[in-house]
Amino acid sequence: MGAIGNAMDSIISIDLRQLTMQAISLGSMEPGFQKGDILFLHMSKAPIRAGEIVVFHVEGKDIPIVHRVIKVHERHDTKEIDVLTKGDDNDVDDDEGGIYADDQQWLQQQDVAGRIVGFLPYVGWVTIIMTENPIIKYILIGALGLLVIASKE
Repeated sequence: MGAIGNAMDSIISIDLRQLTMQAISLGSMEPGFQKGDILFLHMSKAPIRAGEIVVFHVEGKDIPIVHRVIKVHERHDTKEIDVLTKGDDNDVDDDEGGIYADDQQWLQQQDVAGRIVGFLPYVGWVTIIMTENPIIKYILIGALGLLVIASKE
């Protein structure tokens, strides 16, 4: 079946109930992912490896961050994993770039919300526009309400 077939098998075998979505709202992962792309996330029990793209949360930051794992450190005594990340379009890693919390140099497994398993380009712009311009959200809700009322007559 080849490499493409094997990759498709691994994506298809993921339990769809465990998938979540995340819209890209900044450009730190360009050119691979653009602002407005929707990412599909999955978190498995398998250890995180260098090269994987993950979504993580940092204490004190409101939005999740999507960056690539560039280093993995496994603690031999506890088998816990620490990871260092970096945006593909950034010059420095996330510790040096000030992305992590002040006293944090690595991410722990519990900071990672999921791994990227697929994406849809541009679909997330709807979410970004409604978040950045709340008036559009209210106009859209009002228009949908009017549509519902008009369709009942």
